Amino acid sequence: MKITKQYKPLLAALLVCGLSSHALAEENVNELRDAVQNPVASMISVPFQNNTDFNIGPDNKTKNTLNIQPIFPFELNDNWNLITRTILPVVSQPGLFPWQDRTNGLGDTSFSAFLSPKESGKVVWGGGPMFLLPTATDDMLGADKWGLGISGVALTKINNWTIGALVSNIWSVAGSGDNDINLFTLQYFANYNMSDGWYLITAPINTANWEANSDNQWTIPLGGGVGRVFTIGKLPVNAQLSGYYNVVTPDNFGAEWQMRAQIQFLFPK
Repeated sequence: MKITKQYKPLLAALLVCGLSSHALAEENVNELRDAVQNPVASMISVPFQNNTDFNIGPDNKTKNTLNIQPIFPFELNDNWNLITRTILPVVSQPGLFPWQDRTNGLGDTSFSAFLSPKESGKVVWGGGPMFLLPTATDDMLGADKWGLGISGVALTKINNWTIGALVSNIWSVAGSGDNDINLFTLQYFANYNMSDGWYLITAPINTANWEANSDNQWTIPLGGGVGRVFTIGKLPVNAQLSGYYNVVTPDNFGAEWQMRAQIQFLFPK
């Protein structure tokens, strides 16, 4: 798999053991790594996840989406937490037809709120509502629809493994856009944790557009990558680099494969 220029700096950061930072104690590394691998962990963090989709359509075009995803937990009482996750996409969308130019701007924003028990036992779980907000700055970048849905997550730790899944479905409920939304998302994830903050990860995002015809509903990727928890100065950081090949993709304008790079700033209590 060829690594494009825009990902080489992050790959270099992942491969440099010391960076320009001091090492975290091993137990602190493990605690932070457990938290970043838990979507309902009670920790403030701000991930910047960049997804580049390659070979879209007959002209093999490229789409780039930077998802800014602040996560804020709230303590409701002695037994329950509420974990909020906002996803604001910054999109560079290629023209899908010869007469269309590339469009850059904001996409539609999604907001999820997970109600999760503080003590979950061996299986950590959470669930709650999901909202879609029509914040796109161009019709090419959003559906111009308000959406409402539900999302849930469950995960467990088995020795060095963290295994789980995040699932959601959202439906359009209002708005002037021409196309209704009925979108299912399943992101299963498996992390194998190693020493010194390193881990291997697979976390493909499987989607089904129930409004499309049966031949173009699903996008199913396979792949994985590597990540590490480290510090920049005194700030804990989680970085990942991974690649996914779409074994199933919509016929006309689905991407062939995707490169994902993420840097997540952590603010533990």
